[in-house]
Amino acid sequence: MAASDVDRDLDLDFVQLGSTGIQTSELQFGTWRFGRETEAGNVEIDEERAYELLDAYADAGGRYIDTADVYGDGDSERWIGNWLDERGHDRERFTIASKIFWQIRDGDPNSRGTNRKTLRNRVDAILDRLDTDYIDVLYIHRWDDRTSAREMTKTLNGLVESGKVHYLGASTLRPNAWKVTKANQIAEREGWEPFSVLQPRYNLVDREIEGDYLEMAREEGLAVCPWSPLGQGFLTGKYSREEGLTGESRAAESSRFEESYLTEENFDVHDVLDDVADEVGATPAQTALAWLTHRDGVTAPIVGARTTDQLEENLAAAAIDLSNEQVERLTEAKAGPYADL
Repeated sequence: MAASDVDRDLDLDFVQLGSTGIQTSELQFGTWRFGRETEAGNVEIDEERAYELLDAYADAGGRYIDTADVYGDGDSERWIGNWLDERGHDRERFTIASKIFWQIRDGDPNSRGTNRKTLRNRVDAILDRLDTDYIDVLYIHRWDDRTSAREMTKTLNGLVESGKVHYLGASTLRPNAWKVTKANQIAEREGWEPFSVLQPRYNLVDREIEGDYLEMAREEGLAVCPWSPLGQGFLTGKYSREEGLTGESRAAESSRFEESYLTEENFDVHDVLDDVADEVGATPAQTALAWLTHRDGVTAPIVGARTTDQLEENLAAAAIDLSNEQVERLTEAKAGPYADL
């Protein structure tokens, strides 16, 4: 594993968030671990640690915070709101995104999805937890096949017109790119607010959005802000062919992770990643993030971390400049029908 020679003392730049007219930090901060309870009953990141991570991100110039109403059963949003207030931050200087879809009450099917009842009620609950008057970007966390695209789109537009939401996004819809297009066609026809931001999974080994999805995003002028940019930790270099999942890591991961990531093909990709990391004096994680920031069509990856050291390491990826040859070598490390995009 390469050691990093990259200076962690940096100020993140801003980039255009698709066609929205606003700027986003070149690396966004994801808070899905805030308040998350592990199978052992422990909280992965408590409120004190959450504040430390948010402090580190803000100190690096980061201004885009990504959350969801189900992260930590709402604690992620509460803690972000508390942090803004207790640290005396100006809410206007931060862009906050949240998401709605998953069922939040046992035995209540109407607490799930993107129907009118759910969207209106849950947006109000999000605003209350964040202690704010508006959400900058509201994502649908998944596509709701039980609700018509017209009902969802009309309701989302109403939330924008009310001032409770500024922009709309769609998360994790790679097989359903055509549904985003359909919803945006309805919005265009009716003069409603369209989706303008997409949040898919994308990294060096998870390449499924290449092709139609990225082509659609480019054609429609949509921002693309990938989650899981390090392949659930695989691209950090902490796993090896010889050992795979052992000891503590085996207890923390699932067999599904092992089957999805600990493959010969993916370790071959990691070999190329390690070589390029050595060349630029960075860690594999930093180099994998830098590859994403150099990809045509990618706006700003979403990074997360358990510790401030991990976060600062990840944010330092913004300072890495890869050559065209290095980007191409990394891109071609995993064969596929869309490897030349």
